[in-house]
Amino acid sequence: MVNKKILNIAFLSTSPPRKCGIATFTKKKYLKLIYIYLSFIYHALNDNGMFKNFMSYQRVFLETEGSEDCFGRCLWALGCTISSPAIPQNIKNTCNFILKKADKNIDDLNSPRAKAYTIVGLSFIKDQEQAVIHIEKQANSLIEQYKIYKDGDWHWFEDSITYGNAFFPWSLFCAYKILGAECYLEIAKESMDFLESIVMKPNYFKPIGCDGWFHKGKTPSEYDEQPLEACEMLYAYMEYYEVVKDKKHLDSALKCFNWYKGENSKQLCLIDKDSGACYDGIRENGLNLSQGSESIISYGMAVMKVPK
Repeated sequence: MVNKKILNIAFLSTSPPRKCGIATFTKKKYLKLIYIYLSFIYHALNDNGMFKNFMSYQRVFLETEGSEDCFGRCLWALGCTISSPAIPQNIKNTCNFILKKADKNIDDLNSPRAKAYTIVGLSFIKDQEQAVIHIEKQANSLIEQYKIYKDGDWHWFEDSITYGNAFFPWSLFCAYKILGAECYLEIAKESMDFLESIVMKPNYFKPIGCDGWFHKGKTPSEYDEQPLEACEMLYAYMEYYEVVKDKKHLDSALKCFNWYKGENSKQLCLIDKDSGACYDGIRENGLNLSQGSESIISYGMAVMKVPK
């Protein structure tokens, strides 16, 4: 898991202020929050270009360096922020400064999810030559990993399907749009269709549960279903549609969004009607009534991307 503030900047930088749930941000408040969250990422930046992650309530970092997944998500947030026309140039300058310091670590990534996060993040700044070089290298690495683990009816990048799954095909769709390599598109489609066969039921989206995940040769875990998966699957479907222009993917994206609204395995709405926040997921016995930042931001991002 990553520090939730890192996700917030991705949410707040994707579009001009708008209604989300019951809350409406004025532009002044919106920009103030972006400054706060960007300051946090800057504060988390190490001299070696990696990022610290977990912080205590006393505002003390609990580690000297976060995971590679944390690193990749930071690049996702920074790239997204740089690309937004609503963001002031001084904020973009700071994001570019952080990216420049982080750049030296990209080619050393081992985590496949970190590679996927990085590809998506850098796809927002595809006008930068170095970003495209990194995208190609990381995409090729994911392709090679896919070839190792693909086996019979198993069309995936690992021998298990756990969290942040949609990022794998999503990242390859992004790489294909930029570089045009047919192998990126082929594997993006094949892996996305495989994931779809597991999590898309006839009438609703059902993400793989985090209480056990899905290991090759076994049965997918039923619960806990997490909001992050619905958001990222929605974004992956929208990218799929952008590439192949088949409207069925828009319908699937909408189905992912409606998971929040009650079209799910328990027919329970995950949105708190009083606050507009999102509950933390679906358990076997009902809702997880916690309302963590990751869940709230995932829902907010889904609201911004859902097809109209």
